[in-house]
Amino acid sequence: MITPAPLSALRGFGVGHSEVAGALTGCTVIVTPHGATCGVDVRGGAPATRETDLLKPENMVQQIHALTLSGGSAYGLASADGAMRALADAGYGFELAGSLVPIVPAACIFDLPLCAGQTPSTQTGYDACTKALASFENATDLDALAQGNVGAGLGATVGKFAEPFRAMKSGFGYSCFRFGDLICAALVVVNALGNIRNEQGAWIAGVRNDEGEVINPLETFLASQAQLAAAPQAPTSNTTLGVVLTNASLTKAQATKVASQTHDAYARAIEPVHTLNDGDIIFALSLNEVSATPDAVSALSNVALFHAINNAVIHAHEVFGIPAAQDLPCPPHNPFV
Repeated sequence: MITPAPLSALRGFGVGHSEVAGALTGCTVIVTPHGATCGVDVRGGAPATRETDLLKPENMVQQIHALTLSGGSAYGLASADGAMRALADAGYGFELAGSLVPIVPAACIFDLPLCAGQTPSTQTGYDACTKALASFENATDLDALAQGNVGAGLGATVGKFAEPFRAMKSGFGYSCFRFGDLICAALVVVNALGNIRNEQGAWIAGVRNDEGEVINPLETFLASQAQLAAAPQAPTSNTTLGVVLTNASLTKAQATKVASQTHDAYARAIEPVHTLNDGDIIFALSLNEVSATPDAVSALSNVALFHAINNAVIHAHEVFGIPAAQDLPCPPHNPFV
């Protein structure tokens, strides 16, 4: 039977958030201090990433020590430098030429309209990584991890293919499930161009009509694309950042395949998805503790990621007049929070 599980069921990693003072942007760091196998799959047409080439199965490094998810568009990649420094200060990383070199891939969302001219910095990454290391040591901290308007999700929004005032607030979410000994968790920052649907197929966040109701996005999206074809405008940048964590034993090639297959959760929860204006990406991290096939991991991680996407919008709240799902007349509820 598939059952929900706490994040602390996956020992071997930690998660921490930090925010930029006076701006709606921030950083979320996932640490695996003793190393985890990692694969990645990038589907969107506008990614802002660091060290993703290193994760290709044919390349040398087999394990990473942390992942950094950040706001601030490409400026936010600086936060990974801070995460590296925090890990090295704590004694984690590969020993090379008398130095510790932690491996920290990173990815960013575009939230510059809410950054107030400030973006996540090296210090932002250092602070988030320090909190992540604390939760690695203390499972209570991990199980109390905040969702919604926190960390890299602080400036996240959804439903941005119509007029800007029709968009809605989103954020950071997570979910964890178990099947026997196999455990899969998913963490996600939802900053999608498209709308979000729940398990019943109802639209719970995205483009709203004049009455404030979330509408079926397809016709509105196609109309917006027709306008762009006739008179190109400045692109709207977005991006959904997903991380799958599992206790299964996976090679880099298998982790890469899991990351690829778990994009099915994006397609199930977000419409439209993987557009040229999205930088959609999924990382898959393996703690290498139990035996499981990559297909089993993918099947369970899809469940976890779908519910994590829902949690990211359900836990968000209104900012600067941008409403969230909980502000709707009938707020949605995820039974697997």
